[in-house]
Amino acid sequence: MTGGGPRPPVEASGFEVLGYTDVGHRPPFKLALQVVGNQWYLYTAHLWHRGWSIVDVTDPARPAPVAFVPGPANTWTHQVQVADGLMVTALARIPPRWGGRAEEGFAEAAIVWDVRDPVAPRELARLSFGGTGSHRNFWAGGRYAWLATNAAGYANYLLVVIDLADPSRPREVGRWWVEGQGPGETPSPGEDGLSLHGPAYVVGSLAYLAWGGAGMIVLDVADPTRPRLVSRLDVSPPFNGGLYGAGIHTAMPFPRRGLALVNGEAHEERCAEPLTFAGILDIGDPADPRLLSMLPLPRPTSGLPYTSYCDKGGRFGPHNSHLPQGQYDLEDRDDVAYMTWFNAGLRAYDLTDPRLPVEIAHFVPADPVRRYGPLPETALVTQSEDVLVDRRGVVYLSDKNQGLYLLRLTATPGAS
Repeated sequence: MTGGGPRPPVEASGFEVLGYTDVGHRPPFKLALQVVGNQWYLYTAHLWHRGWSIVDVTDPARPAPVAFVPGPANTWTHQVQVADGLMVTALARIPPRWGGRAEEGFAEAAIVWDVRDPVAPRELARLSFGGTGSHRNFWAGGRYAWLATNAAGYANYLLVVIDLADPSRPREVGRWWVEGQGPGETPSPGEDGLSLHGPAYVVGSLAYLAWGGAGMIVLDVADPTRPRLVSRLDVSPPFNGGLYGAGIHTAMPFPRRGLALVNGEAHEERCAEPLTFAGILDIGDPADPRLLSMLPLPRPTSGLPYTSYCDKGGRFGPHNSHLPQGQYDLEDRDDVAYMTWFNAGLRAYDLTDPRLPVEIAHFVPADPVRRYGPLPETALVTQSEDVLVDRRGVVYLSDKNQGLYLLRLTATPGAS
C-alpha cells in the first residue's frame, strides 16, 4: 500500500482491502480505466486539485501514481472518461462554496486527449460552448461523445452530441434539452432543477439520462443529430429535487434484464433536505418505466456514537454507482450493484430479486485526518465519492479528503 496506507475502516463486511494510495496527496474524485498490454492504468480526476493523475494498478496491492497532468487554473477538472485510446476530461466553473474564485476566469467545457501512450496524455482538441462548462460526460468509444454541458443562452446543463470521427477536430452534431432550458424559454410552473447531470448512458439506440429535478429521461438516439423523447419519469417531489443531480443523479440500465438502477444525490449535510431517491426501475418498456423497489437505507453498525448516518456529519445519501459503459475491462454484471453513500461509504447490493434488493457488503473508511478542501463543513468525516470495478473484480473507491482504496467483494449474491 502506498501513501502510508489507510487506517482500518470504521465498518466493513463483505469487502477485503487490497491496497491504498493517497495519489500523491491529491485525493481522486471520478475514475476511469485503460488496459495497455499487461498494464492496468486508473485515470483519476481531482476535486480539490486542478488536473488528472494516472495510477498504475497492475498490482492492486501496490497502486503507484505514475503521472500528473496539470489542468487549467480556477477550473473544475473532476470528471474523466477513457475509451479507444482517447480521454475526454470535463472543465467547469467552480462554485464559490467549493473553492472557486468568482472574480477570476475559468476554462470550459472539455478536452480530448490521445492516451495511446497511457502515461503521457497528448492534448488533441478543446471544446467550448460559451457557458459554465461540462459535468458527467459519456464517452465509451466509437464515434460519438455525449456531453452534459452548459452553452451560451441555455439554463444549466443540456445534452450536446459530439462527433469524434476525427478526434483532433471534434464537431457538434446534435443538442437536446428540456423545455424551459433553451434561450428565451420559461420553465413550466412547478418545474425545478432542469439540468442534465449525466452521463447519458447509451445502449443501442436508447440513451438513459439523469436530468436532476426533471427525473430520468429516455431518448431515442438512433439518429444522434435528432434525439427524440421516449419517456420521462419524475421523482421529485416527494424526493429530493433541485439542480445537478439532486433529483436523479445517475441512471444505470441493465438491458439484459430490462432493469435500471437509478439514484439522486444527497446535497445538504446532516440530511437537512427531503429523502434522496435510490431504487430499481423496470425499463422493459422504455416508453413506460416504472418503480419496482427502493434500495434499503444504510444503517450504522451497533456500538457507534450515532444510530443514523444523518447524525455523523457531512453528507449522507446516494451518490455514484459503478458504470461499466460497455467497456471490456470493466466488470459487467447485473446481479450486483455498487453505490457510494458519502459518509456511509460503499454499499454492494444483491439484485437477484429486483423487487427485493438486499445489501450484502459495506465498506466505510475511517474519517480523514487532513482537510484538502472546504467541504464537508459540519464535520471532517469520510465522504466516499466514486466507485469503479474492473473485470478482475478489483473495486476502486475514491474519497475526496483521503485517497483511493482498492477492494474486492467477498460476499456472494444469491446467498442472502
